[in-house]
Amino acid sequence: MTDDAVQRLVDQQAVADLCARYTYALDAKDWQRLESCFTADPVFVHPGGRLEGFPAILARTSAALDPLDATQHLLGNVVVVVTGDTATATSYFQAQHVRAGTPGGDTYVIAGSYTDTLTRTDDGWRIAERVQAYLWRDGNRAVVAR
Repeated sequence: MTDDAVQRLVDQQAVADLCARYTYALDAKDWQRLESCFTADPVFVHPGGRLEGFPAILARTSAALDPLDATQHLLGNVVVVVTGDTATATSYFQAQHVRAGTPGGDTYVIAGSYTDTLTRTDDGWRIAERVQAYLWRDGNRAVVAR
């Protein structure tokens, strides 16, 4: 195996680890760890709009997750393509949201995909842009109502 092939595998694993770190940060409500997943000026495109900069991403994320009792963001089918100091990653997610005592049921699941553009930085790989798409949802939407 060539040095380039080994580096590509190392980079692919580092990007996959970053994607997983993002989900752990969400579930732990660890906003500092979440910030460490992004470049200095990230963009997050979601079904409801476009967020520019980490403060906007944090405001939306914390408003959505802080009221909940628990979440579990599962990630799978991660495909990473590295080209020099940039990469793309596509992955599926399922996000379970729980708020006890919500009339109509305590759980709500969102399933979808992330399509990421990443940049290699001095601190490792970081997400420059994340595009989130929903594929299906199930349960009581009132769980995530703000």
